[in-house]
Amino acid sequence: MHPNVVRVQEALRAHAVTGEVVVLDEAAPTAATAAAQLGCEVGAIANSLIFDADGAPLLVLTSGAHRVNTDLIARLVGAAKVRRATPEFVREHTGQPIGGVAPIGHPAPVRTLVDTWLSKHHVVWAAAGHPHTVFPASYDELLRITGGTPAEVE
Repeated sequence: MHPNVVRVQEALRAHAVTGEVVVLDEAAPTAATAAAQLGCEVGAIANSLIFDADGAPLLVLTSGAHRVNTDLIARLVGAAKVRRATPEFVREHTGQPIGGVAPIGHPAPVRTLVDTWLSKHHVVWAAAGHPHTVFPASYDELLRITGGTPAEVE
């Protein structure tokens, strides 16, 4: 198992999350590809998107059915500018590649906003540190394990 996935599994256990990491047959770089492989709605995919908020990492866990409004997010977190992070910035702050960024298992905690839309789903799926892996969780578990703040992100 990839070291990133092992870190995510360990973090899940440490936070008493009962869902297990699932290895997908194909990479799932988008919510649509993940949903197709899992047989769920695109909205039940929790995309872990890293943004550069005035030079600091910001993780936005958003429903696969949404796009993040960076102006809204900037106002929510009090940043002058929020923009999509570069792949290098993402890897520096998460240790994980774009397309497989998990909401946990990072070298240091990352400030997190969690899309309230995800609460409409009993089970949501998030990446587990590698583009071929995901794990199931509830909305409340995502809030708890990330220390995230509920937010409307669209």
